Amino acid sequence: METFQDIINGDKPVLVDFFATWCGPCKAMSPVIESLGKEIQGQARVLKVDVDKNQALAAKYGIQAVPTFMLFKRGNVIWKHSGAIDKNTLMQQIKAAG
Repeated sequence: METFQDIINGDKPVLVDFFATWCGPCKAMSPVIESLGKEIQGQARVLKVDVDKNQALAAKYGIQAVPTFMLFKRGNVIWKHSGAIDKNTLMQQIKAAG
């Protein structure tokens, strides 16, 4: 089974959505992230990380607000954004990272 580290250390960009089940903006972003994941299939990966179930991981990456989106490539954080964001901006960041 792949670990979080295995996935973010890969050659493809990985968009990580740090979210919480009780978070309204996170719920609003969920269909956007799902749609984006389908569009970028094969070019990049999308991961959703529940901060309440993965507190150590959230702390490691300094997640203080949800949703927070981070883009990783080869284990490095190349972009970070807290709060809701539009799909086009996310897509541009992923393509730039490609």
